[in-house]
Amino acid sequence: MSLGLFFGLALLFFGLAFLFFGLALLFDRSLGGFSIGEDPIALRSHQRALVAIRQGRFTAETIPMPVRETRYLNGQVETLETVFKVDEGPRPDTSLEALARLQPVFRLGGTVTAGNASQTSDGAAATVMMNHQMLQELNLEPMARLLGFAVAGVAPEMMGIGPVMAVPKVLQQVGLSLKDIGLIELNEAFAAQALAVIHKLELNEEIVNVNGGAIALGHPLGCTGAKLTATLLHEMKRQGIRYGLCTMCIGGGMGAAGVFENLML
Repeated sequence: MSLGLFFGLALLFFGLAFLFFGLALLFDRSLGGFSIGEDPIALRSHQRALVAIRQGRFTAETIPMPVRETRYLNGQVETLETVFKVDEGPRPDTSLEALARLQPVFRLGGTVTAGNASQTSDGAAATVMMNHQMLQELNLEPMARLLGFAVAGVAPEMMGIGPVMAVPKVLQQVGLSLKDIGLIELNEAFAAQALAVIHKLELNEEIVNVNGGAIALGHPLGCTGAKLTATLLHEMKRQGIRYGLCTMCIGGGMGAAGVFENLML
């Protein structure tokens, strides 16, 4: 028996809940060892996101959305309209002390907390790709060229470190090294997962998620890849960076990575 739209949404919600429960246990047990660094990377994610918002770095890549709310108040029907234009996730009041007080959410003695995991969030993003002929026909100016894209797999129980295999693969494909990459967008499913990838690839943390990551900004499933790409390309334009890398882990043990060349220099 179906209960309509809500029933479907409930199935999706509980399905995702069990998915993240399993992944969090995995990161707690298999990718642990970074307990000293998990809360600091979470704090840094919020701090960088807040700075980016204050400086208007997301303005060019986001579209304000009017939201209309009708409610019954004091015996009258009232319609309010607001413009949603700033992500709700980043928390200016968070601190290492506040994060340290949060209890492990998945197992006793674990290190994954609500504070160092990506937020449940909703969102939409789009990336338009086309060949040179179509660019000419539409008279458009491209932001970047996708030089290469690679996927790789690791054992399912090590799912979070998929980028460790995908990144070297795509760099070899395009004939570049990590030293050539000026900016990196790495999805922060969990702080432990992000730290594992950063440490294993020996990434320069100063160029990883410079405007904050999913711990602060959220991880809207299904759109995160396009969202990270948009953030990467706009930041490459702002800083005048030639090569950028976007990478994330994927359920089941996969990892994906793409290298972009800035065409706006």
